[in-house]
Amino acid sequence: MHQQKRQPELVEGNLPVFVFPTELIFYADDQSTHKQVLTLYNPYEFALKFKVLCTTPNKYVVVDAAGAVKPQCCMDIVIRHRDVRSCHYGVIDKFRLQVSEQSQRKALGRKEVVATLLPSAKEQQKEEEEKRIKEHLSESLFFEQSFQPENRTVSSGPSLLTVFLGVVCIAALMLPTMGDVESLVPLYLHLSVNQKLVAAYILGLITMAILRT
Repeated sequence: MHQQKRQPELVEGNLPVFVFPTELIFYADDQSTHKQVLTLYNPYEFALKFKVLCTTPNKYVVVDAAGAVKPQCCMDIVIRHRDVRSCHYGVIDKFRLQVSEQSQRKALGRKEVVATLLPSAKEQQKEEEEKRIKEHLSESLFFEQSFQPENRTVSSGPSLLTVFLGVVCIAALMLPTMGDVESLVPLYLHLSVNQKLVAAYILGLITMAILRT
C-alpha cells in the first residue's frame, strides 16, 4: 500500500511572509497617494489565510482586511487614509499581516509594514534633492582633498652643507699659490693651480644650485 505523503508540520511564526511594498507613504497634498495597495504573495504549495491588523485602525480603511490566497498566487490589499490632518504628519503607523494555513488557526508567519503621512510630495522631493546635492558636494570635496597633489616644501635657503662647501672653496681660492714666496701663510697651505681650479669649479656648481632654489 502506498502511504500518503504527509506535509511537514509548520512551526508557528516561522513562515516567511512576502509583501510589497514594506513602507507606505501618504502625502496630504496629493490625493492620489491617499489610496495605497499592498500585494501579498503566496509562493507556497498550500493556500494561506491572511488578516490585516493596524495600530491605529481609526485612521485607515482596509479593503479585504481578511481573506485567502491560493497557492502560488497573490492578493492586492487596498488601504485608504481617511484622516489626513496636520497633527498626523510624520507619525509612523504599523500594519501587521498575519498568515495561517486554511485548516489551522495558529499564525504561521507575520510581516509588519510601516505607514507615514507627510505634508507634501514636492517638499519631500526637494529635501531629498537637497540631501543628494549635499552628499555630492561632500564627496567632491573629499576627493579633491584626497587627490590633491602634495605641495612642494618651500626651500628656506641653501643647506648647511652647501654653505660649508662654498666657504671652503672661497677660502681655498684665497690661499696663496705654490711658489708665492712673499706670503706669510705656511707652505703646507699653499695650493697648486689645479687645486684652485677644482675649488673654483665646485664653487660655480654651488652658486648655480643656490640660484635655482
